[in-house]
Amino acid sequence: MKVSLDFLNDLVHGDSVKKLESLNNYRLIEFLSNVVKLCEPDSVYLITGRNEEKEYIRKKALERGEEIKLKTSGHTIHFDHPLDQARAREDTFILTDSKIPYVNTKPRNEGLNEILGLLKGSMRGREMYVGFYSLGPRNSPFQILAVQVTDSPYVIHSENILYRNAFGDFNNNKQFLRFVHSKGELDIRKRRIMIDLADNTVYSINTTYAGNSVGLKKLALRLTITKAAEEGWLSEHMAIIGFNGDNGIHYFTASFPSGSGKTSTSMIGSLISDDLAFIREFDGFPKAVNPEIGVFGIIQGINARDDPIIWEVLHKSGEVIFSNVLMTEDGDVYWEGSELPKPERGYNYEGKWIRESGKPASHPNARFTVPLTSFKNLDGNWDNPNGVVIDGIIFGVRDYSTLIPVVEAFSWSHGVATIGASMESARTSAVIGKSDELEFNPMAILDFMPISLSRYLRNYLNFGKRLRRSPKIFGFNYFLKDENNKFMNSKEDKRIWVSWAVKRVEETTDAIYTPIGFIPLYEDLKALYKRVLGREYSKEEYEKQFKIKLKRYLEKTDRIIGIYLKFDDIPSEIISELEMQRKRIIDYISKYGDSVSPFRLEKT
Repeated sequence: MKVSLDFLNDLVHGDSVKKLESLNNYRLIEFLSNVVKLCEPDSVYLITGRNEEKEYIRKKALERGEEIKLKTSGHTIHFDHPLDQARAREDTFILTDSKIPYVNTKPRNEGLNEILGLLKGSMRGREMYVGFYSLGPRNSPFQILAVQVTDSPYVIHSENILYRNAFGDFNNNKQFLRFVHSKGELDIRKRRIMIDLADNTVYSINTTYAGNSVGLKKLALRLTITKAAEEGWLSEHMAIIGFNGDNGIHYFTASFPSGSGKTSTSMIGSLISDDLAFIREFDGFPKAVNPEIGVFGIIQGINARDDPIIWEVLHKSGEVIFSNVLMTEDGDVYWEGSELPKPERGYNYEGKWIRESGKPASHPNARFTVPLTSFKNLDGNWDNPNGVVIDGIIFGVRDYSTLIPVVEAFSWSHGVATIGASMESARTSAVIGKSDELEFNPMAILDFMPISLSRYLRNYLNFGKRLRRSPKIFGFNYFLKDENNKFMNSKEDKRIWVSWAVKRVEETTDAIYTPIGFIPLYEDLKALYKRVLGREYSKEEYEKQFKIKLKRYLEKTDRIIGIYLKFDDIPSEIISELEMQRKRIIDYISKYGDSVSPFRLEKT
């Protein structure tokens, strides 16, 4: 089918139109034609993967003032609107005529009319940038193609860092995901993010915060979760990390709500992904790839002592976009928690800043965007088109009062139901709203859920049934506090919980049976603390950390059962696993009381 490219002839310079025509993809041409007619840009710039095109985008980001050059070579800083600093839940809609529990929906026609009306003519007087990308390695069974259209050079610059350029892969009418963004007038009252599952298209306007504007990030996740549920694989909000054990390297995926330890956990081992994972089954084995090739990470609290690898990346020459940190008078950056002396003055997302104001220098959700190749712990398989075999899955939360630091599920279904699907975590600054409020967030993916949890969890359970050997599932909590509101663990302690999980995968250590799963023996943790961190680990520390608060676990289990009983079509396995856990906890309460010391329990 031949489709005319005349609409681009007066808008695009150079040979890009001929290159686009050579792809023979009428779907792509029709999409671009419709977007150009809708947004009415003065010119169109196609990013086909050439270095000079990427340099052009960097230059435009500086010229337009969307980024400012810093003193370190390759470093720039970007500021979002003061009211546009995080994912905007209340302005993000899944377009569907069906109501979905826990999903912010809007009738499809109503949503399309609203967003297309806002986008109409939104790029007049501006240049439109079009990027062609691959989610997942190129020439891979995991690959999903995607196109980003935007009038923000910062957004397309971010896409160029975070995703694989794949212009040539769009040949012969291949299908692709579509993302249309305009910064509009940055009128936050009219900020809208509309996700049209029926057409694999996401529209966003009046926002530049990357979580709302960089299409291939969390906006694409809504589309790929839907695709995964339809096709029987998993698209997850998970890091992919290689951890060394006594018997070689073992790859884990790790799911944490934003700001709860996922990026720092990724730095413990060899890094493949810090945020997203595509997981497919091949010959009975679960294999995973990173859809991305970069990191968009929270920067608050990163310091040289606790985060030496990230610290090095953020201070050496090379491409880094800082967002919503403080720019100092000498062209450097400062962020809260860096453990460096706080400057007297500078410039941040609110404008001029002085220390005397008492205001934070940087936003709690300030970020950095860097290529994966900047990290010295990058795993050799980071771009392997065949992926890596996953031996373990970690579900981590920010829970101050109840959950022990690490627990291993009895089985795939037990882990899915009582750990992953039961996650409750204190909200962080990555979303707009009250921080530290405990909220239900299964698999740390609820913010991105485009379908019913019933359908999502059914796919999870069925995926495990197809595996010869399913990964072990672990629950992590780095944030348990004592009666004096002090954290019971240091940042380094996560290395111990990871090391124990690796030993369980290798089946080289025993565990204690409890009603909530398997937990570590004191002797094993004591040895790990000595070997990994070079310090003593007391019985008192262990008992405080691993005392199982049975009554609170029962209350939590009852809450989760109550939530899932409201679903008409929740998989029976979810309710069954939760009910069995509830019964075990009640039995232990009758024997031990409201809580029980791990020293009173027996190993398996």
